[in-house]
Amino acid sequence: MSPILWIIIIALAAVIFWFIAVYNALIRLRNQTDEAWSDIDVQLKRRYDLIPNLVESVKGYAKHERELFEKVTQARAAAMGAQGIEEKGKAENMLSGTLKSLFAIAENYPELKANENFLKLQDELSDTENKIQAARRFYNGNVRDFNIKIESFPSNIVASMFKFSKREFFELEEEAAKEPVKVSF
Repeated sequence: MSPILWIIIIALAAVIFWFIAVYNALIRLRNQTDEAWSDIDVQLKRRYDLIPNLVESVKGYAKHERELFEKVTQARAAAMGAQGIEEKGKAENMLSGTLKSLFAIAENYPELKANENFLKLQDELSDTENKIQAARRFYNGNVRDFNIKIESFPSNIVASMFKFSKREFFELEEEAAKEPVKVSF
């Protein structure tokens, strides 16, 4: 075989290996992003499971706050049923707002603030809020890396050929992002 044919074969092999490497990198980043979203989802479900118990604890002391309890329940249902990352973010912001109202009302009841069950639920919710924030940062970092890879040349060629699409960041409102739900007295 002639040297030119060898050069062509080597160049073609290099291009094929490059394509495979870029494709595999995109798959790895996509899977890491999906896994990171799953981490957020697990923490959100934990939060949803804590809320009914928290509402029941407060109900025992603040029976006349029925409207607030309904808002918390509706916000929880909306968050659980939200589809897509943007809708999920909006629903979570609404839920955080209603939880802040619930804790604000709880401050008016010293017996409730001393209730061991309520204090335990507060600690669990506070821990869950911190885990949600950490999972959100991890997810958004993975989304950033994935989106950069999709948009960067020359990997954008492979990404467009295999229809990889950008992911959305999981954003919270500025107020919600600056401070988690206040759960300590």
